[in-house]
Amino acid sequence: MPPQANSPLPAGFQLDQYRIERQLSLGGFSIVYLAYDAEGTPVAIKEYLPNSLALRKEGMITPEIPAENEPAFRYGLKCFFEEGRSLAKLMHPNVVQVLNFFRANGTVYMVMVFERGRTLNEFIHKHRGNVREPFIRAVFTRMLNGLREVHARKLLHLDIKPSNIYLRIDGTPVLLDFGAARQTLFQDQPILKPMYTPGFASPEQLTHREGLGPWSDIYSVGATLFACIAGTAPPRSDERTKNDTLAPLLKKHGAAYSKQLVETIDWCLRLDPLERPQSVYSLQKALMRKEPGEPMPATWYTDLGARLKSFIGRA
Repeated sequence: MPPQANSPLPAGFQLDQYRIERQLSLGGFSIVYLAYDAEGTPVAIKEYLPNSLALRKEGMITPEIPAENEPAFRYGLKCFFEEGRSLAKLMHPNVVQVLNFFRANGTVYMVMVFERGRTLNEFIHKHRGNVREPFIRAVFTRMLNGLREVHARKLLHLDIKPSNIYLRIDGTPVLLDFGAARQTLFQDQPILKPMYTPGFASPEQLTHREGLGPWSDIYSVGATLFACIAGTAPPRSDERTKNDTLAPLLKKHGAAYSKQLVETIDWCLRLDPLERPQSVYSLQKALMRKEPGEPMPATWYTDLGARLKSFIGRA
């Protein structure tokens, strides 16, 4: 039976201190809106509304939740609220900023800074087959600064993919949507089905979730790097564990990218978690070297902002 479709809150609806302008996106777990606060500042509001557990029909405000779905819905709501609490404490220029979170209409809302720009996914599709290596290194070196802060706070993202990396107008990347992170908060109550994106999820996300760690996010970073070069996600990791058809990137893309970069990506995509980079810092160091033992020029890292802005400007 296909999941039911939830109706968004109507344009102009007053939600606490925010006025809903329009729906930005609709997923299986939530709806994201563009809204304005009392001062007229735009914000993005994420509403917890899993379409497998609750239904809001057109014209309704509070969703209907069948009695048999109540425990799972309440558990997910609690996790979503805890996620908002955790992210609100996380202040980093490369991680989406949570401004507020509150309960209303029988569910929970997370208010975030509204960023202007485009997703890395959109950039990849526009420049399919021609995403340049300096751009890749610059975006991911910056984005990994944010992921390092996430891991330092004992959080995992678990849904890193091109559509969850946002490129601001000035080119700097922002890590979005920690929707999967809520499921690591209460692993002793596995009521909700794990959420993941095929091709970008590590094998331990799909099977042995007790083995999750920073290396799991690093696999997803590797898959996102792979998508920048190949234009598509690598094969699903659970399929790879049965029959690994993933060929080394060097065979097909070695002429367009440095050997060191494609080997770094292959390193991240190892099926065995212990064979991947064990920390974001070690991956960052690899991305800042064109060849083993050859670091980037000293000015390269400090000029990242201008470098990224120039890339986006030419897009």
